[in-house]
Amino acid sequence: MRQNIRWALATVVLLTPLVFAQKLAVPLGLLPVQFPKDNPYSADKVALGKLLYFDTRLSADNTVSCATCHAPQFGFTDGKAVSDGIKGQRGGRSAPTVINRAYSLNQFWDGRAKSLEEQAGGPMQNPIEMGNTHAGVVKAIQAIPGYAPLFAKAFGSPEIDIDRTTKAIATYERTVLSGNSAYDRYKVGNTAALSAAQVRGMDIYFNKAKCDQCHEGINFTLNSYHNLGVGIDKATPDAGRYEVTKNDADWGAFKTPTLRDIARTAPYMHDGSLATLEAVVDFYNKGGIKNKNLDEKMKPLNLSPSEQTDLVAFLKSLNGEGWMAQHQAPKQFPK
Repeated sequence: MRQNIRWALATVVLLTPLVFAQKLAVPLGLLPVQFPKDNPYSADKVALGKLLYFDTRLSADNTVSCATCHAPQFGFTDGKAVSDGIKGQRGGRSAPTVINRAYSLNQFWDGRAKSLEEQAGGPMQNPIEMGNTHAGVVKAIQAIPGYAPLFAKAFGSPEIDIDRTTKAIATYERTVLSGNSAYDRYKVGNTAALSAAQVRGMDIYFNKAKCDQCHEGINFTLNSYHNLGVGIDKATPDAGRYEVTKNDADWGAFKTPTLRDIARTAPYMHDGSLATLEAVVDFYNKGGIKNKNLDEKMKPLNLSPSEQTDLVAFLKSLNGEGWMAQHQAPKQFPK
């Protein structure tokens, strides 16, 4: 009952400023995708956004695209602890997955972007990531004649600006969906979809470990922020959400990520410090790392080794099917 109420509340929150996309099919286990009223869905906009997403020419030195840090082959991450930007520069946080970002509220680990459109414009002008400016991005796209007709198809006229650019990228990102997992099939009655270990792990997830206190709903996250103690023992800990809100209660807190396709998005945590799902479960089993703001839900789980193994097996059942083939890099770009 508690879970159903939270799912319903999350849906109401999302519906308020958004509209449904009538032509976008979603996999089993997910809700219809909702798009902003000022950025409605269209197939032409998705096609444009996909090209822009994978195009390295949006960066200052033509080497980095959105897909550099959020690549399909790594579950729309980059498979690294922290990401590499232009000139080999390294950021301080692990690249979160783009998968199912359509169901997220604020973006980034610290929630500083209020929409996918705002998020899409951030790395472009980050000196460590794409190292450009919004004006520089627009100039680069305008210099490629093949893009103007695509903007015309997507927006009704060939004008190119940063608003249209980020809207196209965000529209494409909202189509990166993962569902139809073994867990989803099990939930609709296919009892053979999960192994015996995964069924045991599911019981541990929802009942003994109560992972769904934070990883809940159709996307296995409440989009809330929690201090787990990750990185607190470093010389200069990352303040996380505090940098956005300046609220002392948010110091050391980071956004709870989706668990969809979690087995494909290693390494884990905001700093990429845990290499495997086994390490993640062990970290939670120990109750995190104590600090002044450790979340009250972080307590030792007292799971046995076999229970930890079963929990990992269940997490692997959240991998979706079929989405990878739809989101490979384009073979050709506008010229």
